[in-house]
Amino acid sequence: MASIFTDIINKITVGHFIYEDEKHVAILDKYPIDFGHSLLIPKKQYEKITDMPSSEIADLFSKIPIIANGILKATNADAFSIAQNNGKAAKQIIAHVHVHIIPRYNSTGTLWTKRKILNDDELNKLAEKIRNCI
Repeated sequence: MASIFTDIINKITVGHFIYEDEKHVAILDKYPIDFGHSLLIPKKQYEKITDMPSSEIADLFSKIPIIANGILKATNADAFSIAQNNGKAAKQIIAHVHVHIIPRYNSTGTLWTKRKILNDDELNKLAEKIRNCI
């Protein structure tokens, strides 16, 4: 069954793209934990990372430094966290593998549950800034 990510990848639903190649996209999280929180998503849908071939997992994770460096440069973040959830008990909300890349700031500390909601204009500006840094 197609996920919301499939609709975003196919441009049926709006997504704020910061990266795209033949097999992956990265978008800004609509409900970010911190400013610049992004999701790296394989275009091919798998529910859990354990459903993916090892080569595709390696390819997915090889994109993290490229995207994280762009996010860090664009947001002036001090560090970043990576999260990847598998299954409802692990708080996976969308049944399509995705990796969270969450910028972290010394001034705000490390929060996991507080979410900020940005409007489309703010998201568009941030996405453009990050794309220009990748």
